Amino acid sequence: MIKILVVDDHTLVRDSLCRLLDGESDMEVVGQAGSGHKAVELCRELNPNVVILDYSLPDLDGLETTRQIISLELGTRVLILTMYANEEYATRLIRAGAAGFLVKAASTDELLGAIRKVARKGVYVSPSIMEKMVSRMGQTPEEAPESVLSDREMQVLLRLAKGSTTREVSQSLSLSVSTVETYRSRILEKLNLRNNSDLTRFAIRRGLIDLD
Repeated sequence: MIKILVVDDHTLVRDSLCRLLDGESDMEVVGQAGSGHKAVELCRELNPNVVILDYSLPDLDGLETTRQIISLELGTRVLILTMYANEEYATRLIRAGAAGFLVKAASTDELLGAIRKVARKGVYVSPSIMEKMVSRMGQTPEEAPESVLSDREMQVLLRLAKGSTTREVSQSLSLSVSTVETYRSRILEKLNLRNNSDLTRFAIRRGLIDLD
């Protein structure tokens, strides 16, 4: 039996996933969470085989949540389920220890197959994302400019691009305001941008965020 923890901040999405998975004879939903902190806490308590993890959460993002779950060393496998069909996210998450990256537009059969594969210690990435990841291998920083950013710089970029203030970013990432400002300056320099408005336009253009 595959023990699964479902993590998504949208209650309807969580409930739908739980009903779907509990209908499978080889799967059991042992818990659900709406935040990254709660997900890590439940992993300690429940020791699930697989965590289905939304990338966009109200506290920790998918990258940080994945890192914290992997650091527990429980053997839990993390499958990212996200609306962002972006190879940059997939690459960074797999490097952080995630076992899979699946877009929410995937079919039910693909989702169930991905869960079973990662539970068997395999790795699953949506074919469309995998194709983009492979094509990125030969690209230069000019063609994929966000690739020059560190993971922490990417986290700061995304929050600033979505309109968070420096203080809000410092609180969400547990960094000092001055440290966030330092990251912001590095990001602007690396990407040859001038201000936060440029950051927002860049992130939208590169498919890193949407403002809907």
